[in-house]
Amino acid sequence: MSATRLLVLGVVRGFGRTHGYRVRAELLSWGIDDWANVKPGSIYHALRQLARDGLLEASEIMDWPGRVDYSVTPEGDEEFFRLLVDALERPERRDDTLRAGLALMPALSRDRAVAALSRRLGVLEAQRAVLREESGTARAEGLPPHLAELWRMRMRYADLGVEWTRDLLERVRSGEYELAGEDRDPFGAPGSRQALGAPSAH
Repeated sequence: MSATRLLVLGVVRGFGRTHGYRVRAELLSWGIDDWANVKPGSIYHALRQLARDGLLEASEIMDWPGRVDYSVTPEGDEEFFRLLVDALERPERRDDTLRAGLALMPALSRDRAVAALSRRLGVLEAQRAVLREESGTARAEGLPPHLAELWRMRMRYADLGVEWTRDLLERVRSGEYELAGEDRDPFGAPGSRQALGAPSAH
């Protein structure tokens, strides 16, 4: 799944109706050049492709030659939430996809965010248990000490994933973040504006 696709859908949805330059400016104000593999050109390409796919409605502005405004279609709204939940609950996704999911998590209701993160935690805990068993078997079979470091590294990463997800889940449960349906900023990110309009709760 493309993080760009999720981010672009999310920002257009947040504004309600907007044009490419505004989407690009909003995303850059979130610092995506530091944490997502999103180039300015890919934003415009995503807008056009999403419109071709029927997920965005494109409207040419007659008084402004060359300008096209975009809004999310009902199908696009469904796709946005599918991509968002998928980004949060499936740990096998790329890091930039998870980051996009975190950036747009405020579009979810608290219950929906808790459900997605709970599923993520369950998968990570199961993966860690399997890894721990495989690691013990490998060491018992006389794995050379330097190769055992590979297992130690994998276990550390597995522990980190579980601990971070558990901590995030607790923060979401406790009400630490601003989520949909709570009359707050729809993005909760730097550069966002109340004028964007709060998304519907999912």
